Amino acid sequence: MKETEEGAQMITLKPVTQENLEEVLSLHIKEEQRGFVSSPAESLAQAYVYYETAYPFAVYAEDIPIGFIMMGYYEAKDYYTLWKFLIDQRYQSKGYGRRALKLGLEYMKDTFAAKEIYTGVIPGNEVAKRLYESVGFKSTGLFEAGMEEMKLVIVS
Repeated sequence: MKETEEGAQMITLKPVTQENLEEVLSLHIKEEQRGFVSSPAESLAQAYVYYETAYPFAVYAEDIPIGFIMMGYYEAKDYYTLWKFLIDQRYQSKGYGRRALKLGLEYMKDTFAAKEIYTGVIPGNEVAKRLYESVGFKSTGLFEAGMEEMKLVIVS
């Protein structure tokens, strides 16, 4: 999936493969984010175990790996999720996160005709919460497994 913005670098999502695995594993977040965001290695371990319902992608700006996003289908609750998301510390606060997030949501809408997408935010992770709200996620009021549940209703 590709996205362009006038005057900006092209952002793409590419499946994680043998060819880009090391690039994905080399992505790092800021020290203060460690309690909020899973590492790419942890995320890919979950993707391996849930291979039928996990959709992991590397995020690129042109040819530079800048992040990781994993969407999924949560069978127990019968809904689609934004499961994992990170932008490497070197590329944060440049607008890449919002653009990559929109591509991931577009993927779920186009591929699975998702009408709603859920995610969870650990209390205190205000940066992620504001980012999710900026694309339309709203709190459901439910707190579960140490996270605040948020939902995006997709309008066609």
